[in-house]
Amino acid sequence: MVRYLVMFERPDEPETFDRHYREVHVPLAKGMPGLRRFAVSRSPAAIRGESYYLVAALDWDDMSALERAFRSPAGRATAKDVPNLAGPGRVRSMTFELEDI
Repeated sequence: MVRYLVMFERPDEPETFDRHYREVHVPLAKGMPGLRRFAVSRSPAAIRGESYYLVAALDWDDMSALERAFRSPAGRATAKDVPNLAGPGRVRSMTFELEDI
C-alpha cells in the first residue's frame, strides 16, 4: 500500500476553502484511477508545532498505481486545482509506502 498525504494550512477564508474542497476538489480526486481510500481529518492535533487545518490521506495499491493516477486526466486536473485551495507554501504533501509489521 502507498499513501499520498496532503496537509493544508489554515486558509484565509475557511468557508470558501471548505466549499471548494467539498464541491470541486474531492470529486476530482475521487476520479483518479486505482484510488482505494480517501480519508480526511478536519481536526488534526499537532504534538509539536502548529496543527494543519485539514489533512487528507489517499491510498493506492503501490507506487506504480499512484503514479498512473497522477498522470491520468483526473490526476492532472486534481493537481491543477490545488492552487485554488492554497497558495505557495500553504500546502505540503508526501508519499510513502506502508508495510505491516
